[in-house]
Amino acid sequence: MMLNLSGRKTLQIQTPEGVVFNLTVAGLFTRFLAWTVDGAAVMAASSFITICTAFMAIISPDFANALSIILYAVISVGYGIYTEWKWRGQSWGKRLLRLRVIDASGLKLQLSQIIIRNLLRPVDLLPACYLLGGSFAFWNRRGQRLGDLAANTVVVAIPVAFTINTQSIKEAKYNSFRDYPHLESRLRQRVKPVEAALALDAILRRDEISPEARVELFKDIANYFRDLVPFEEKVDDMITDEQFVRNVVASIYRQNSARQPKSSGLELNVPTV
Repeated sequence: MMLNLSGRKTLQIQTPEGVVFNLTVAGLFTRFLAWTVDGAAVMAASSFITICTAFMAIISPDFANALSIILYAVISVGYGIYTEWKWRGQSWGKRLLRLRVIDASGLKLQLSQIIIRNLLRPVDLLPACYLLGGSFAFWNRRGQRLGDLAANTVVVAIPVAFTINTQSIKEAKYNSFRDYPHLESRLRQRVKPVEAALALDAILRRDEISPEARVELFKDIANYFRDLVPFEEKVDDMITDEQFVRNVVASIYRQNSARQPKSSGLELNVPTV
């Protein structure tokens, strides 16, 4: 953990293959804004539930009140669990404010971690407006509230894209993906900017990794993309995992490269990692 030039906390993650990524920890104010957006979404859903249960008050007011309380508790906790799992660490508020929950060690975010951090959210809210959780996050070097500490998660900021020179990355003379525009379209739709940047960073640093670790790294990345966008066997037949990843990166950013000056090589807009 260290501070960047702007004074914000930076999380440094090193993969088993020796690749290091620097991620900016989300600020408390930005997280608070994201929470207000999520809170508004929960309140809107709760209001709808209250209207529905109001009809039951005619039969039994006590039962209607108890049901409203139970449903509100389920919605307030279930909302965070469902959205963060569905959108891989993001809720409506986090998507709007460009934040994401990740595993503190850089591993794949697990459903159990999402459940734990959301179940402890009511504790972090004590006594009001995240005073307890905010205090822990302020003094914690990773900006973790109690739920994050228990789940071993960190909330990071997804930075605004910047221009990076990728002249050193040369696409194969023949990219087999070009014959399948529907697959390239799915890649551009489903691959997150951060994921594309991680793949790009792995390609840029491939010579810094030992041969054995390099093979395993690109195997993991290629399998991830294959799971995300199923490919027909003939599409990536007879190419290595590393070339598969290079083709994926080239397919995602090809539209951007067409707009760049030829004299400066490829200039692709990718997010900072």
